[in-house]
Amino acid sequence: MLPPSAPLTEVAAVLEVRDAPAVERLYFWALQVGFPDGGAAHVGLQWNARHPAGRAANWGGYGPGGRLLDGSPSALPSRPDDPNTRDFGWAPGRQYRLQVAPTPGRPGWWRGSIRDLVSGATTVVRDLAGGGDHLAQPVVWSEVFARCDHPSTSVRWSGLEAQTADGRLMRPRAVVVGYEAGAAGGCDNTDVRPDGDGWLQVTAVERGTAPGAVLPLTG
Repeated sequence: MLPPSAPLTEVAAVLEVRDAPAVERLYFWALQVGFPDGGAAHVGLQWNARHPAGRAANWGGYGPGGRLLDGSPSALPSRPDDPNTRDFGWAPGRQYRLQVAPTPGRPGWWRGSIRDLVSGATTVVRDLAGGGDHLAQPVVWSEVFARCDHPSTSVRWSGLEAQTADGRLMRPRAVVVGYEAGAAGGCDNTDVRPDGDGWLQVTAVERGTAPGAVLPLTG
């Protein structure tokens, strides 16, 4: 929840996979942004059996009508040759800062990058032609294709930040919780739990936080 401000030009969030998946199903944890024309894109980490050791990074998205956004080639390899999803050897228990920012020298293009907060190394995933000169509706999520009774996993989110067109750094003081409804294929045993200056997204546990709840961020 961000207060009213000038348009956003950069957004970032810190992701830590606390409990890595134990099954060969797709797990995707991402920071999503919207574009002025109605498209959206997401940068994040994946547990994906098509990639070495099941580790990958993704920066891809869709324009109006569902078309795939055009993007630049990535310097990262990809065993299945997926332009959006690249091999990336992330590690559980390590914090990664996901960022979307303008591509230098290319108006209307946006760069998705991942910074390892332990080593300090920043990896550019690729650039996307999202269009426009600002970002809208940032959100973070877990997309899990495991069964509801598969072993529990958890990720921690923190460090939400946004840069505005007039140079201000914005940090939200709370987040709003949402879940995919069971009728749409979601699991009723997922939960969001406050954790100091961040929060956990957890699978295969009893739900304690209702959809629509507002969780204050401390620190």
